[in-house]
Amino acid sequence: MASTCHLSCLPQLFLSPLLQPSPPHFPSKLTHFSSISLSKFKTFSAFLTNPQISKVFQQTHLPFSTSEYPFSTEDADFLCNKCLELLQLSVRYGDVELARAVHSLILKLDEDNYMFNSLITAYLKLGLLPDAYNVFTGISSPDVVSYTAIISGFAKSNYEFEAIGMFMKMRDRGVEPNEFTFVAFLSACNRISEYHLGLQIHSSVVKLGYMFSIYVANALMGLYSKCGYLDDVLQLFDEMPQRDIASWNTVISGAVSELMYGKAFELFHEMLRLDKLRANEFTLSNLISACAKSSSGVLGQEIHAHALKLGFDYHLSVSNSLIGFYTKCGTAKDVHTMFETMPVKNAISWTGMITALMEFGMVDLALKLFRKMPERNPISFNAVLAGLCSNYEGLGALSLFCEMVKRRVELTEYTLTSVITACSLLAAKNISEQIHGFVLKFGLRSNSQIEAALVDMCTRCGRMEDAHKMLHQSHYDKYLPIKWTSLISGHDRNAQPEEAMNLFKWGKSEQALVVDEVLATTILGVCGTLGFHEMGEQMHCHALKSGHLYDVGLGNAIITMYSRCGYMEDARRVFNMLPTRDAVSWNCLISGHLLQKQGDEVLDLWSNMKRAHIRPDSVTLTSVISSFKHTKSNMVDDCRRLFFSMTKEYDIEPTSDHYASFVSVLGEWDLYEEAEDVISKMPFEPKISVWRALLQSSNALSDSMVRKRIAKHILAMQPEDPSSFILVSNLFSAFGRWHCSEMVREEMRRKGLRKHPARSWIIHQNQVHSFYTRDRAHSQAKDIYKGLEILIMECLKAGYVPDTRFVLHEVEEHQKKDFLFYHSAKLAVTYGLLMTSLGKPIRVMKNVLLCGDCHNFFKYVSRVTKREIYVRDTSGFHCFSDGKCSCDLR
Repeated sequence: MASTCHLSCLPQLFLSPLLQPSPPHFPSKLTHFSSISLSKFKTFSAFLTNPQISKVFQQTHLPFSTSEYPFSTEDADFLCNKCLELLQLSVRYGDVELARAVHSLILKLDEDNYMFNSLITAYLKLGLLPDAYNVFTGISSPDVVSYTAIISGFAKSNYEFEAIGMFMKMRDRGVEPNEFTFVAFLSACNRISEYHLGLQIHSSVVKLGYMFSIYVANALMGLYSKCGYLDDVLQLFDEMPQRDIASWNTVISGAVSELMYGKAFELFHEMLRLDKLRANEFTLSNLISACAKSSSGVLGQEIHAHALKLGFDYHLSVSNSLIGFYTKCGTAKDVHTMFETMPVKNAISWTGMITALMEFGMVDLALKLFRKMPERNPISFNAVLAGLCSNYEGLGALSLFCEMVKRRVELTEYTLTSVITACSLLAAKNISEQIHGFVLKFGLRSNSQIEAALVDMCTRCGRMEDAHKMLHQSHYDKYLPIKWTSLISGHDRNAQPEEAMNLFKWGKSEQALVVDEVLATTILGVCGTLGFHEMGEQMHCHALKSGHLYDVGLGNAIITMYSRCGYMEDARRVFNMLPTRDAVSWNCLISGHLLQKQGDEVLDLWSNMKRAHIRPDSVTLTSVISSFKHTKSNMVDDCRRLFFSMTKEYDIEPTSDHYASFVSVLGEWDLYEEAEDVISKMPFEPKISVWRALLQSSNALSDSMVRKRIAKHILAMQPEDPSSFILVSNLFSAFGRWHCSEMVREEMRRKGLRKHPARSWIIHQNQVHSFYTRDRAHSQAKDIYKGLEILIMECLKAGYVPDTRFVLHEVEEHQKKDFLFYHSAKLAVTYGLLMTSLGKPIRVMKNVLLCGDCHNFFKYVSRVTKREIYVRDTSGFHCFSDGKCSCDLR
């Protein structure tokens, strides 16, 4: 493990600045003490008020006049001893002036390394590194103790490179280091994670025979652990002839840092069994942290009990660790009890409690506690900022950030990352531009982590052009893959899945992407949106090869991808293969069957989920309620029971989504009066989605009065999305009320709303081929239109009758048919029939609901071509086969 190279083998480029003889630059408070006279010592002694210090002076019956030098040997020894006593008192009482006065006296005595070393140590303990360094430079022949003291002082005062340089200078002067020198040097290496230099020092330690020292071995293990080399730590640990509790704590801490929680507990049990050592607060804190990170609730409670038994339950570090543990593996009550029983609390305790309340969604209580904190620091402010963001309180986070700026609280990269996240939550372009400008002015634009957050913010605020610019201006760093992932996700989030896929392909070709779990999950989502089954399969294979399939989030994304592409057998197979499943896994499979409009399969899964004791969430219940409208038999009574028992059975209050699902079920089974009654009795104002669900739920147009009444409700709520206007306009058109239909569209134009253009696409040879209504942009448009005309003629012969009810009334009948014949879905299906082999199904995706005429047309197409046609619209899948649709099977 350890290198055998000598220090002289270190690269000259690294060592050259360290071997320079010039002293480090300290603040201006560095002064030269040779001018301090002995008379100042006498003057200062007259003002001593501390009884113990005065007593020492009173016992010093020595002449202070310089004319009475030299002292006798006995007097000099006596004075030296008294100086040492005074230095100890100066450290004990934090008396800087006394230490400097003793310094002035020592300068009058013969040079003695022991005295100077004691003075250096005193200055360092008083936090006066420049003074200590000044004493060191005044020693004509510093010994190993002098060097060790100053190296340790540098290391502890964040002058790590100066410490390393001093060590090199000591070796160059032929001074042999001792075990304490090595510990001080390794401490400096640890602070800057200098692994390779530590390896070379390890070889010197072995040569000089200091491997027997527990302190040196512990320091080496600490360095290797900090640098992430747990194998080296374990090897060194096994080779140690003797170990103390610090040794065990170091190796246990290293295992926890490397996420090897099982190994950490195994080491703990070995410590108790082999060395029979008693755990201390550091051991317990590490083990409790391991329990929290691994969500080991029962084991964490056992460690808590062990801490109680050993009497560490009131120790500050242990109590703080327990707050973190119960935040992850307990309840808000557990954390509150832990916090309240602590006899002593520090800023970490308060911050941990605030973080816990934020984790449990108790934002108001967290803010109240934050205001009560005895002393707030940047860490506590950052914890509240992050908590507000995790609870989607973007405005609250921005308000707190403004307060931090006004109070001149230190802003760190974590602060700025949180406020950027707050802007992302709000998706407000103007605010995001202001925060972006603030970050640039603050000078942290070059920080890669903040830059990655800015890219993500731009994509969430619709600033895709700015996000692209930032990515192209980025240099390679560890956050570059995150920026790529954010940009790809941004295109998908902004309804640009094709751009997302093209960017992914380009990034792969440029070798700029690292396909980790996050990116793989993102691309699988894009594949699901596009129905890009082939690319989704490739990502599935990548997950299998790289071992990422053990990540439950990625496994859920694969299930969703197959479900959205219409391959439910593959989705079920992946679901059954997952090593661990959570509620989301079940939701993914349930949603897939709901897309296929397979209500009975959803209810079977729901039964299995309950048998597996998986607690459902709000999304699960929404999907299960919706599934009742796709069952082969009327199960409205079961749907009612589930809906009205949500609060009691699952502690979930019905939301607008639940009401919309329930109302759509009632409408699907023609229970309009009951549906309207449910809406009227809602405990809050119904959202427009509830009325839309009722309006869309019935295909029959017989009860026109009900539909008109629903349409009035929708218009009265002043919808801001164009789809609601189009729905109502089509409803009036179906009734022949063209004037009302035109008024609705005029209102839509007045509000500046535009209908989302109907778009259909099909995947062929790993390319997305998109079509719009009457679109002739495709390179094979001429063949497509000829093929569609032939297809229409064959369907007309088979009995197809175009449904022109929704086409504008002021055009001629033949023009109405022309509008209908060249809808985007018809063009996409025709292209699929032309380009795919006989017997293969046609799979088309659509961004809006399939119109009634296209739905009817594809039934005839499936009959005359003897082909299966799958169309996925916003309501789910339609499978057309032999003149029928899967919608007709109920």
